[in-house]
Amino acid sequence: MNQSILTKEVQDFINAHLKSDISKLAFKGSPFNGISIQELMHQIISKNKCQEKLPAWFAAPYIYYPPKLNIEQTSSEKTAQYKSSLISGNSIVDLTGGLGVDCFYFSKVFKKVTHCEIDQELSEIAAYNFKQLNAAPINCINNDGISYLTDSNEIFDWIYIDPSRRDELKGKVFRLADCLPNVPMHLELLFKHTDAVLVKVSPFLDLTVGIEELQFVKEVHIVAINNEVKELLFILKKNYNDAIVIKTINYIGSSFHTFDFEFNNEKSIVQYSVPFNYLYEPNKAIFKSGAFNLIAEKFNLFKIAANSHLYTSDELIDFPGTCYKILDQLPYNSKKLKAILPDLKANIKIRNFPDSISSIKKKLKIKDGGAYYVFFTTNYEEKPIILVTKKV
Repeated sequence: MNQSILTKEVQDFINAHLKSDISKLAFKGSPFNGISIQELMHQIISKNKCQEKLPAWFAAPYIYYPPKLNIEQTSSEKTAQYKSSLISGNSIVDLTGGLGVDCFYFSKVFKKVTHCEIDQELSEIAAYNFKQLNAAPINCINNDGISYLTDSNEIFDWIYIDPSRRDELKGKVFRLADCLPNVPMHLELLFKHTDAVLVKVSPFLDLTVGIEELQFVKEVHIVAINNEVKELLFILKKNYNDAIVIKTINYIGSSFHTFDFEFNNEKSIVQYSVPFNYLYEPNKAIFKSGAFNLIAEKFNLFKIAANSHLYTSDELIDFPGTCYKILDQLPYNSKKLKAILPDLKANIKIRNFPDSISSIKKKLKIKDGGAYYVFFTTNYEEKPIILVTKKV
């Protein structure tokens, strides 16, 4: 940490240039001795990234910001709050502490919080910022979390771990064994020090793969914000061997939708139908869960096809996703579509459809935008159809 950045003069400069053009600012150089323009730019860029993701950090004076990559990798305040609502107790250790957002919220529900971070500067930054945020005392350890646990005799109520991928080239679907730390390999060590583990993993991890790699999975939480899946959380309880519950939550502004089910219950029977008056599109957390039949059964809906994952009903219902009023149903390539869409503007969506969005736009000369949402999909007879809709 460069302590010179924490003077009032420098902080005033950072706050005054939050909306400045960073590239132009770089050419001017640093006006301060002992502080490079690169350091100032890092502070400005990272603080800007915190305005929505970490509003408490953004609002607090004299916060020291790490490089933007650390901001991008950390939990948001909303997801950290959600995690802290799931667990509580006397003690918790975060083995991959990072910037410390999760520890900050854990400190509100645990009496003793230990933050392990192998990067010395990031550990110092987290410890300093905790004081600026008036957090309850958090013990910051500059050490690899697994090494710390190996050398410790302490028993914790909970262990929290957020492994990262070793190799970004592995793609979006990966195994926990491909992460660092390798959680499956260290499960025996974790359960020597606790009976309860909370594991945060990438939203791209396959649920079934995660459940197969881990032991004693009790719950899986899928957390989405504004219909984008942000986190998968696995709760492990030592020697647990009962039904696994999948819990989904999608935050939209100050409200949220939830949908929970048991992992092995997705094999329920679903009914199919032609589209009725309303069309339903599950939120991304439910999509991630794979509960495509259960959602129909739960809300007494019909699927319009086996693989479209679109649902329909005669009467409008409250649904954990997006609801549309169906205005018209047309066969593919129908010339009527041009007459229905003003200025040939629409928001195109495809589900289980042979053509891409770009080819549909080119073929039908449709432009993006407007109030209409046009679904190109197939019906239960596997025939391509067009559904012209508006959001309810």
